[in-house]
Amino acid sequence: MKQAKPKPIARRQWLTGTASALGAVGLGSWAGSASAQTAAAPAANAAPAAPAAAPKALPAYAAWKNPADLIVHSSSTLETRRAAFGTSVLTPGSQLYVRNNLPAPDAAILADRDAWTLAVEGVKQPRSLRLAELKTLGLETVATVLQCSGNGRGFFPSKPSGTPWTVGAAGCVLWSGVPLRNVVQALGGLEDGMLHITGTGGEKLPEGVDPLTVMVERSVPIKALGDALLAWEMNGEPLSLAHGGPLRLIVPGYQGVNNIKYIKRLAFTAAESKARIMSHGYRMTPVGAKAAPDQASVLEMGVKSWINGPLPEAGPLKEGLMQIHGVAFGGTQAIKGVEVSLDGGQSWHAARMVGPDLGRFAWRQFALAVKLDAGSYTLACRATDAQGAVQPELREENLSGYNNNSWRDHAVTITVV
Repeated sequence: MKQAKPKPIARRQWLTGTASALGAVGLGSWAGSASAQTAAAPAANAAPAAPAAAPKALPAYAAWKNPADLIVHSSSTLETRRAAFGTSVLTPGSQLYVRNNLPAPDAAILADRDAWTLAVEGVKQPRSLRLAELKTLGLETVATVLQCSGNGRGFFPSKPSGTPWTVGAAGCVLWSGVPLRNVVQALGGLEDGMLHITGTGGEKLPEGVDPLTVMVERSVPIKALGDALLAWEMNGEPLSLAHGGPLRLIVPGYQGVNNIKYIKRLAFTAAESKARIMSHGYRMTPVGAKAAPDQASVLEMGVKSWINGPLPEAGPLKEGLMQIHGVAFGGTQAIKGVEVSLDGGQSWHAARMVGPDLGRFAWRQFALAVKLDAGSYTLACRATDAQGAVQPELREENLSGYNNNSWRDHAVTITVV
């Protein structure tokens, strides 16, 4: 099949053609495998596909979510289907991914949310604070991208161990809570020499093992203090057990593992945590090597984008006007712009930002209106952040498949008839 020539649409044509173009996209369900994203759609005369398998049952703590929008990898790993992201900025809680390093605590911890206690250390007046007290110290709302460090692992040819996420271990949500800086101020300020913010989760630990080998405890640089939040609400609702309720540490711009669920201890420390999840886990370990504390830790997210429609699993698309759309974010930096390619990166076209700008930690929706003739198209996108960093073409190879922001890996191939 020929590679047809792309035809970007002028602004006036875009305005008059938007309604029909959205219908032409014809979003289908996201298969969830890396191969499904890049394989061409079946020919129009191909035999009918076998009926899709029924979705796996959701775990009890996330049973309120929409199973049609999720891929259940395991009881602790749920991925948003690529086509479910839609074209709005915020990700509904019902379709937001879930990643737990330990089993979720008993739902009884939500029975009296205000009674939840947080021990704060490394300040001049260390003490434990009830959630009810934290709510008196200040209130802010911030939109952030929440993303698992392994999002994009499914594209690594080395097939790293762990969940083979493609794009669905991410979302953009609103958090409401108290700024961490307010808590520090209320407790007399930081002790001298504190270089890290260390959060400890409140999961129940298995008996008979060294807690440091299993506990969820991560340290981030103290520079994150100005933006960090202790959140008790997500998207305007009390924080669910699936997403860390009743209280979660939010570190905007940092990979999800650093946003500690069920936080029970908040310590400002001179050194990083000695917990194995910090000292050896989530490290950028070279392929063939062993994880070690001197390797780079998974902390801030890099600039990244991907296309959410049209997708190959929707089948062949009718030629004519359509909207190529997706999301882009820059970690701790705002997004400056997004380019879209219809020929696998040989040429690029500037996309238009869509919807409200919810701040530098949120993602931006983008769209490119095009008129496509019959043919095969490899759709790719690359983002540039406010500091000029450009999304790379290739992934950084590493043992565990972390931090994949390659634009080439996230490309999709569609067929137009």
